[in-house]
Amino acid sequence: MDNNYSFLEVNSFSISSSSDVPELVRNVQEYKSKQILIHIVSFIHNTVLVQNLKNELQKLFPHAMISLLKHQDKSETSLVIYTLDKEIGESDIRDEVLKELHLDNSAKVKIIDIHRKQLLSRYFTDHLTSLPNMYQLRKDLEEDENSSLIIINIDNFKTINNFYGFMVGDNVLEQVSKYLVENISKHSIYRFSGVEFALLVNKNMGFYELKEYLKTLYEELKDMSVEYQDTKIYVDITLASCSNSNHDDIFSKVSMALKYAKDRAAPFWIYEERMQFENEYKNNLSISSIVRNAVEDSRIIPYFQPIYDNKASKITRYECLARLIDENERVVSPLVFIPIAKKIKVYNKVSKLIIDQSFEVFKSNSYDFSINISLEDIMSSEIFEYIIDKLKNSNLAHRVTFELLESEAIQDFKKVIRFINEVKRYGAKIAIDDFGSGYSNFSYLMKMSVDYIKIDGSLIENIDVDENSYLIVETIVAFAKKLGVQTIAEFVHSSTIIDKVNELGIDFSQGFYIDVPAEKLIESQES
Repeated sequence: MDNNYSFLEVNSFSISSSSDVPELVRNVQEYKSKQILIHIVSFIHNTVLVQNLKNELQKLFPHAMISLLKHQDKSETSLVIYTLDKEIGESDIRDEVLKELHLDNSAKVKIIDIHRKQLLSRYFTDHLTSLPNMYQLRKDLEEDENSSLIIINIDNFKTINNFYGFMVGDNVLEQVSKYLVENISKHSIYRFSGVEFALLVNKNMGFYELKEYLKTLYEELKDMSVEYQDTKIYVDITLASCSNSNHDDIFSKVSMALKYAKDRAAPFWIYEERMQFENEYKNNLSISSIVRNAVEDSRIIPYFQPIYDNKASKITRYECLARLIDENERVVSPLVFIPIAKKIKVYNKVSKLIIDQSFEVFKSNSYDFSINISLEDIMSSEIFEYIIDKLKNSNLAHRVTFELLESEAIQDFKKVIRFINEVKRYGAKIAIDDFGSGYSNFSYLMKMSVDYIKIDGSLIENIDVDENSYLIVETIVAFAKKLGVQTIAEFVHSSTIIDKVNELGIDFSQGFYIDVPAEKLIESQES
């Protein structure tokens, strides 16, 4: 008898519970016409799972040799099927067959190697774009210190996702990855995070060389666009890098550089040691004291930014914006002090200060005015009741608009609707702020009885050069008109922008081109 066996194919299947057995049995039906050897590999053989699987396989393959093998992984049971090049006769001895096939060594090693490679591939590869992921990037950085890391951030991805939906957003990421591979393929490209890609240049560049490289790269990528159902979607980017040859904390340093670039609307930024971002976090304790003292001394005041009526060609209303004046009379942005006020639990006091002072200022003139209200204000019964009481006891209710700030998803929609209904009962109006970004969307407009929508500045600021932004704003304006809702353009910073705003039929304009926020009101101006 010729006992020289070899296997043609090895396939392995993982099983986690008895409920997997019927599906597994269906999947291995194709082996009925082949010569096979079967291993059930588990830590314990007398489990219900193993016995059920063995019984089902014996019914399906009555002439196949089924062996139970033990391994040390308590959490996993596997089925291994070897396809053989000849039939195993009844007189053959199992041990001789195993010996001939070297199943304890070569075949088993091969299966383990296959699993290892598959696992490593999944671990180091982004499933959406098939690019190497951040884990692979970490590994490559450890192995090659003579390289420069560049982050490519998609600035307008949130807008794309909100306007077109998540499926289109994923499609955009896939197309961007393809674009990067095709256009800068001489370097290693990675999917770094949700909206960020990484480029690893195999050269350690100094600051000025890296700066020139980023300039060139930005020029190559700044007009990047992708196609979706005959629509061209422009992809806005910001670049960030680090000129430090030391790769310690390189991800946090590049992230800090990206934040710096975004805060300054710069196309790119390079991290340097002199940039002391860490101080922002170390200063939290001192800022806490500044905020607490400012609240107690009523040094949190409203600044007023005019809103221009495009049809009447004059300023007809103002937005009231919170500012902190520190002890040295420097103006502190709400981006700095509002998060701290929330942490130290004085945010309600801040809201009351702005509400009181705003109502007081507009008692002596005829302008309409708006006050920003966060979801936290609405959810707070203290602020809710404070606003209603203010409307009851004031003759300004018909002139005030409450702008709903939507930086997070609404959890209690009924409470928001109740707030809207209550303030409108006294004559106040409602605006949705930053429409077109974050969580604000068309479905909100359908559910809320709003009077104004403020179109997000990220859409307006490039409307004269970005076709995608123009298309989105055009859609928002058309939808608002059908609902009888008036529109306000934010971030109007130039004459070309305001020309586009008027071309689209937007009702109001707000931005530095009209005027900056100031402590005092200005007179209405004709233009």
